[in-house]
Amino acid sequence: MSSRNDKKYRMSFSTGGLFVNESVEVARHFQTGEAWAVARERLLAESIANLPKLASQTRSLREIYDRVSHLSDEERTYLLEDADRQQQQAVLWLAVCRTYRFIQEFAVEVVQDRYQSWRLDLGHETFDRFLAEKSEWNEHLAQLSPSTCAKLRQVLFRVMREAGVLNDDNKIQAMWLSPRLTALVRDADPSELRVFPGVTKDGSQE
Repeated sequence: MSSRNDKKYRMSFSTGGLFVNESVEVARHFQTGEAWAVARERLLAESIANLPKLASQTRSLREIYDRVSHLSDEERTYLLEDADRQQQQAVLWLAVCRTYRFIQEFAVEVVQDRYQSWRLDLGHETFDRFLAEKSEWNEHLAQLSPSTCAKLRQVLFRVMREAGVLNDDNKIQAMWLSPRLTALVRDADPSELRVFPGVTKDGSQE
């Protein structure tokens, strides 16, 4: 039986960032179970606000749609109706971690670990080292070109800053989750709370 490391990592996050405004708009028009090809035509036909620049960027729009698809109906409702900007960022960080296993593992194995040991500076070398370690056991990652790796690093750090995982100086900062969002994540999978620096599996702040 193949190990988890034999499976391909989805590394298609090499463009844009967290896409908060765009993700909220897509979530507003999202239809559960709709195929991407159908969704793309419908979204563009409806001329969704905040998406004109993405109309010709099918790849970015698809990544946003796929991220939103990893949220439950309840999580999307919270994103649209109850979450303030900070909590929207947290919800979308969760969606990113669910979409890209590499980012989820980096969040838990590197970011959370460093936060717990109070090593808050997150330099680019932490990404390079983590990717190199994963590449030793995963052929897909080992085949990434240096330029692709640099782009992935750049985008991931941008996403983390926009999500509130890092501050502008690339220092890890604790994320605060509302009681409602904490309950939603705990109900889905308590272990996912670990992608938020400073939040434990039981939802308490460290």
